[in-house]
Amino acid sequence: MSTETNPYRRETLVQQLTSVPTWDLIVIGGGATGLGVALDGISRGYRTLLLERADFAKGTSSRSTKLVHGGVRYLAQGDIGLVREALHERGLLLQNASHLCHNQTFIIPNYNWWGGPFYTLGLKLYDLLAGRLSLGESVHLSKAETLRRLPNLHPAGLRGGVLYHDGQFDDARLAVNLAQTCIDHGGTALNYCAVQGFLKDDQGRLTGVRATDLESGTTHELRAKSVVNATGIFVDEVRRLDEPQISPLVQPSQGVHLVLDRSFLPGDAALMIPSTDDGRVLFAVPWLGHVVLGTTDTPVPAASLEPQAQEAEINFLLRTAAQYLIQAPTRADVLSVFVGLRPLAASTAGSTKIKEISRRHKILASASGLITITGGKWTTYRRMGQDTLDQAIALGQLPPAPSQTEHLPIHGAEAASEATATDSLAHYGSDRAQLQQLIADNPALSQKLDGQLAFRQAEVVWAARYELARTVEDVLARRVRLLFLDAAAAVRAAPTVAALLAQELGHDAAWQTQQVAQFGKLARGYLLLKQ
Repeated sequence: MSTETNPYRRETLVQQLTSVPTWDLIVIGGGATGLGVALDGISRGYRTLLLERADFAKGTSSRSTKLVHGGVRYLAQGDIGLVREALHERGLLLQNASHLCHNQTFIIPNYNWWGGPFYTLGLKLYDLLAGRLSLGESVHLSKAETLRRLPNLHPAGLRGGVLYHDGQFDDARLAVNLAQTCIDHGGTALNYCAVQGFLKDDQGRLTGVRATDLESGTTHELRAKSVVNATGIFVDEVRRLDEPQISPLVQPSQGVHLVLDRSFLPGDAALMIPSTDDGRVLFAVPWLGHVVLGTTDTPVPAASLEPQAQEAEINFLLRTAAQYLIQAPTRADVLSVFVGLRPLAASTAGSTKIKEISRRHKILASASGLITITGGKWTTYRRMGQDTLDQAIALGQLPPAPSQTEHLPIHGAEAASEATATDSLAHYGSDRAQLQQLIADNPALSQKLDGQLAFRQAEVVWAARYELARTVEDVLARRVRLLFLDAAAAVRAAPTVAALLAQELGHDAAWQTQQVAQFGKLARGYLLLKQ
């Protein structure tokens, strides 16, 4: 792809801001929810613009437990409809983004006499609800088979296990590919462009947004027929731009994850503990050659782009892991710690009537016409987008048109089967051949960013040219995931990444120095043992 015809160039996208007199749809927020809304709008033929004030998936959407799941715990709560919907969406996501999402085997170890029959029966229902999109049959395992599949599991008192299937994925890379998909289909998706106010007519009806390109400082007044607030944990901040006195809609709750070496979970299976000492669910999941251990559920007073783990949360995860693993991780074994905030529903939502689409996502419209969607999870991002646009149509903001996202391939999915699982570039899917050609044209770009991991310099150049990356953090946190896998390695790689980005984006040495310093400060929040 030549630079001249590259549709992902920031200059091209910024020009599109003002090339459309009136957009059909403007979406605020570039996480899972906003990307799902934008792509659904584009699939219906609406002229769609998505604006993100930071980077795509900068917040919660890059900090998940990396699961595409129906929700085993919701099944235990008896919410059959929610589980069925999520399992359907899980199956669609594994089909539409096959280069990033795959079938993952999970094992629930049983240390009680009733555990085997109870979980086997429940997970048989889980399989049944998945229908034709099932990922595989749940089965009861003997003690010997459980230990063969989870060799680091404590054998004392173990009676057996239950094996079931769910999905596993790379959340931030899916977000980047969704932004590319929006652009591929004629939409505009722009990061580092902040909505700072709303435009209204004489009757107080919403007619658009006031947004500032944070790189140039230029402010634009952008007209739209429908505006959707899909900013996750920050929805109340955006709602106050419309109605300053509103009551909070969300209460943030944070989930902490610890990333460990693969030796703590040898084999291909993930570990699922359905009920810890305090009633939480704990996962240990293989991910990109490492293990993600999580998560917690701790209410916090305010939303933040960089939430920090509390000591009690870290200790809880390590203590619980030690109850089940022979080789138990310590603080010294944690390569990275990352925290995501969930937008849980607050106890009150003011006088505005909420339309509840499901227990996991809610949609409301203000008096001016601002549509807000909150809640949900990555697995159901597509359905959330569809429901939001159906609501916009029901309100008369947009002309009726059917959603086309159910079987719409995500950017990169088409050639996923051509790459092997051991290929470090497999997750690029249909972009893989072009990335390999980039390396062939410039062999120096085949060098690794850090000797301990497979990420290559060519991926930085690719991220700058075709994946909308603008900063060292964009690359190391959300394009190659090094910050989330090994924070110390990410710090070592930062100067190389800054130099490559500066060359691609036209920045000077001072910019490089500033970027390395900013990233180093950020990365310290991901290190348990400060360096």
